[in-house]
Amino acid sequence: MTHVGILGGSFNPAHRGHRSITLAAIDVLALDEAWWLVSPGNPLKDAANDMAPLPARLASARAMARRAPIRATDIEARLHTRYTLDTIRKLKRRYPKIRFIWLM
Repeated sequence: MTHVGILGGSFNPAHRGHRSITLAAIDVLALDEAWWLVSPGNPLKDAANDMAPLPARLASARAMARRAPIRATDIEARLHTRYTLDTIRKLKRRYPKIRFIWLM
């Protein structure tokens, strides 16, 4: 079974702190890789005033993840989920052979 760490966030923008904690988690938890779930919108923030557009945040995350076992993805937008619990449920159904580990 593949072990994948999940780090969700706005990534507004992605920064070295995201990368550092993710690489540490990959090492300590012996993960195969980590996915950064770049949120299409935070239900607790006013997107119009607080966040860059999703494509810009995704590009920032992909640039920060370069040359590391980190995949930045907009899968929450494609799954049409807004809350973590809904996202995890859909990921587990879509990828039954992956064991997801939530990173905080």
